[in-house]
Amino acid sequence: MNPYVSLTLAATLLSCLFVIWGVHAYSKGRAQRAALIDRLSASGAPEPLGRVRRFRSLDRRLRRTQLGKRIEIKLATTGLDVTPGEFFAYMLASVAAVWLLAASLLAPFFGPVAGAIGLWSANAFLTWQRTRRTERFISQLPELARILANATQAGLALRTAIDVAAEELEAPAGEELTRVADRLAIGHSIEESLSELTERLPSRELVVLVSTLVLSARAGGAIVGSLRNLTVTLEQRKETRREVRTQLSQVTATAYLVPAIGLGSLLLVNAMMPGALDRMTGAFIGQTAVLVSIGLFTLGFVLIRRMSKIDV
Repeated sequence: MNPYVSLTLAATLLSCLFVIWGVHAYSKGRAQRAALIDRLSASGAPEPLGRVRRFRSLDRRLRRTQLGKRIEIKLATTGLDVTPGEFFAYMLASVAAVWLLAASLLAPFFGPVAGAIGLWSANAFLTWQRTRRTERFISQLPELARILANATQAGLALRTAIDVAAEELEAPAGEELTRVADRLAIGHSIEESLSELTERLPSRELVVLVSTLVLSARAGGAIVGSLRNLTVTLEQRKETRREVRTQLSQVTATAYLVPAIGLGSLLLVNAMMPGALDRMTGAFIGQTAVLVSIGLFTLGFVLIRRMSKIDV
């Protein structure tokens, strides 16, 4: 055999071995990196027993993007036991279902409109969950201030008092205070840890409580008396907020009835005259009229919600 041919075959075999070794090393590195990301993700929010995470690969890829980071931040403030990948997959499935349902029940023109409304509804759902969790946390603030005052009066340090409150209170206050206690345990300051709490659950009551705790920890003073007075104030604000919410319940229901009336009118027209929406949205004028109507109903909903929003 020609020695050049033998040399070429040997070089080819050696190159193939290097390629195989490189592919193996690359795949092993990717697997180790994915395992590390899963382990770091689970360290922030422990995975409950029996809970199987879905869409792991989608979740890993989504967390690298700006959209995934925004979704992760919003989910962290809502307290939902859902990963960004799971939420994104469920959102896409819901949008597709709403798109097909609107296109089949009304007209093909309403499919993209329903899909856009579905995307907006997903973001509104996260905002509603965050507001709901914040309201629950605010309702627990009087009890939180009372526990901190009792623990401080008993001679415990503020860090220890926060640990006691985290064990005594239920979710969401217990969960949030556990996060604060964990950050204090690894060396973060009280001011920094409590400031992150106010960023996750923004409210005037919490800002006042955090300011009282931070000033007392920084400059000293009668923290027990301040917390006692703050407890009474928070109880009064809690009752006032409850009365305002009761008075505005009818206005809130009206805000949600306005778009429901518009959707009901479309379904009624389509039921009385089958194919009417198809013919109406088949022309440019009809499409423009539908979009203007949707815009007006949305404007009415927003205005009613703005007028019924009273900060206490």
